[in-house]
Amino acid sequence: MKKRLSRSAALALSAAMLMPTLTGFADACTRTLFVGDGQMVATGRNMDWKEDMFSNLWAFPAGIERDGASGPQSLTWTSKYGSVITSGYEAGSTDGMNEKGLVANILYLAESQYPAPVAGRPFLSISLWAQYVLDNFATVDEAVAYLRTEPFNLLAPALPNGSPAALHLAMSDASGDSAIFEYVEGKLIIHHGKQYTVMTNSPTYDKQLAMNEYWEEIGGLVFLPGTNRAADRFARASFLLSAIPKEADPNYIKSVPQHSFDYQAVASVMGVQRAVSVPLGITTPDQPNISSTIWRSISDQKNRIYYFDSATRPNTFWVSLDKLDLKPGAPVQKLTIQNGEIFAGEVAAEFKPAKPFTFLPGNPE
Repeated sequence: MKKRLSRSAALALSAAMLMPTLTGFADACTRTLFVGDGQMVATGRNMDWKEDMFSNLWAFPAGIERDGASGPQSLTWTSKYGSVITSGYEAGSTDGMNEKGLVANILYLAESQYPAPVAGRPFLSISLWAQYVLDNFATVDEAVAYLRTEPFNLLAPALPNGSPAALHLAMSDASGDSAIFEYVEGKLIIHHGKQYTVMTNSPTYDKQLAMNEYWEEIGGLVFLPGTNRAADRFARASFLLSAIPKEADPNYIKSVPQHSFDYQAVASVMGVQRAVSVPLGITTPDQPNISSTIWRSISDQKNRIYYFDSATRPNTFWVSLDKLDLKPGAPVQKLTIQNGEIFAGEVAAEFKPAKPFTFLPGNPE
């Protein structure tokens, strides 16, 4: 018997199918949030993009003096927490986790419309949006309480390849709390709660949720949408995330290192991220929101381990934040991977002191 769409789901599905192409170059990422037994929390993320982003991993200690890269009226702050991030074009922080287990993920949203600057508010380039969160907050609740006051003007300069910086932000913390930040028609929309475990791209998050409601009625064991469109990836990721075990699986745990459920959970989340990845080289010219997955990350927020899985090299590697010096006064360190370097296993010792990259500036004018 055919399921009937709710009115909200039907409208959302129609809007997504009819949505015009809004950009000439865009990414199509997928983020998931897993919560399981023994206070295990892990956030998975795919970076999908139509070209190499020259990404590297960076270790930023606490105590760094920063500004919003937007001229003399820039926001200024001193980082409270150290973090490990993955850069994009060596011009911004796209993804990362701080020493308190707070994770920030930047994804593309073509519908993003940022408000006109408000007089008297300092400016922040969007290239620092995620880094500002990692530097200043320990929990999602703390971040939401402060950021909902809109204490700065967010500026969105064009990305280094000329694409519009139409972005939205996901956060999660070690308690499993979650928040999605979007600017829609010039207004900040925040979805805050542990139920917001999946995020992709267009359309806006409220419509994504409505479409996913329809697929949940169908049931993932009956049928799942199979294209690489954002809404279809959302539905598949939601089903798979709900299906993976939330406790040690007796069928597999004996082959997991140290028989650890935490490691099993990381492997399960990585499996979800790979299942919703777009194979390298696949592009859809008339739908630029669909791009190849170039890398994946898993942030183990319980044990503060950041895993990195590249689509262009054979090995997964990881860095334990506890093995890095993130105290105030410690040097900024970098793990260079943009030239095809190959790493495997724990790589904290491979980070080398380096001059920080320059964040992409915004122009208040």
